[in-house]
Amino acid sequence: MLKKQFLLIVLMTTFGLGSYAQNSSKAKALLDEVYNKVTSYDNIYIDFKSTLENTEANIKQETKGNVTLSGDKYVLDYLGAKQLSDGKKVYTVVPDNEEVTIENVSEDANTVTPSKMLTFYRTGHNYEWDTLQNVGGRKIQYVKLTPIDSNTELKSILLGIDTQTKHIYKLIQTGNNGTKTSITVNSFKTNQALSNTLFNFDVKKYENDGYYIIRN
Repeated sequence: MLKKQFLLIVLMTTFGLGSYAQNSSKAKALLDEVYNKVTSYDNIYIDFKSTLENTEANIKQETKGNVTLSGDKYVLDYLGAKQLSDGKKVYTVVPDNEEVTIENVSEDANTVTPSKMLTFYRTGHNYEWDTLQNVGGRKIQYVKLTPIDSNTELKSILLGIDTQTKHIYKLIQTGNNGTKTSITVNSFKTNQALSNTLFNFDVKKYENDGYYIIRN
């Protein structure tokens, strides 16, 4: 009897691990498709809605923004500020404070910048196949990402992927403190005609306008 029970436990464990490995590899394969699709474009424009929520603290904030991405370069308009990166420097303009902050591009692999927002999942996470949703006739497959680093403040990330276009539709990030941040893509455009000077930043212009320039 004990032998039969032991054999049953071994079989259940083996099939359970096999199923997890299958789900993990399936999730990774889908994320690889997303990565290959994203990196095939010359540039990407995204209009999005962001929601920050913490039930215990009774906080719920919603805002909109947009970002144009081209390789390591980007222009982000979000929370009343504008951030631009030419691939070497990052310029953050806050009109309310009449300030411009200039700093080097972060070399920290764990820092998720706008230029990495569609590719950050490539490293540092375990993958798990999650739920499938129907959103206005679109099939959105979710993949759960769990940070490998146990010291991170992040508990998990859910990436919702349009199964037809292989574009990211939604990102839901849950922190260890219970704060949940969601980003929903309203518009996703690719290979737009961009100005040659879009990613150039004219510091002199802001100096002449009386902005305080902070160089970090």
